[in-house]
Amino acid sequence: MPITYPLSIPTTGIRSISLRARNVVGASISPFTGQQQLVRHQGAWWEADVSLPPMKRPDAEEWIGMLTSLRGRWGTFLIGDPAGAAPRGTWAGTPLVSGAGQTGETLAVDGFSGGATAKRGDYVQIGTGGSARLYKVLADATAAGGAMTLDIWPRLRESPADNAVVVTTSTVGLFRLASNDTEWSVDEASFYGLSFGAVEAI
Repeated sequence: MPITYPLSIPTTGIRSISLRARNVVGASISPFTGQQQLVRHQGAWWEADVSLPPMKRPDAEEWIGMLTSLRGRWGTFLIGDPAGAAPRGTWAGTPLVSGAGQTGETLAVDGFSGGATAKRGDYVQIGTGGSARLYKVLADATAAGGAMTLDIWPRLRESPADNAVVVTTSTVGLFRLASNDTEWSVDEASFYGLSFGAVEAI
């Protein structure tokens, strides 16, 4: 059966994950005055370093098989912040994109009930599968009239459709391996060690 991307990661746990919000900012510094000139470009993306706990072969082979199936940087997979699976805010209701044609670094959302809130640091996901995009909320927001505008990072990858579902729990984004190599180690007790780097697939 052909492998279909994106892949889902195995259910065995992640020991640690380091997430990076990478921005492209050009800087020119005068060697005479130290005065700085900065230009912020549109480039911004997620990167991650993932470390898995020592595991015996049955669990390890699930990971090895998944990572090797990516064929280096070719394939894609879905991953998110395991500690951020539940939002800090009270996202009461059914959050939906409010209005087509949105671009930039804010997202208008409606479909809230009561005094729904978003908290700085919450994650939101737009799209699923190969179109999944992961965003981070940068400022607290409170619903008014069932709607709120979110400050997000990174800027919207695509203009989401009106009434597209905004996922707020167990959010994931689309990633690919940062390297074409898949490596693992085996110690004298037959425990496997695995780690890998990932970069957002954009």
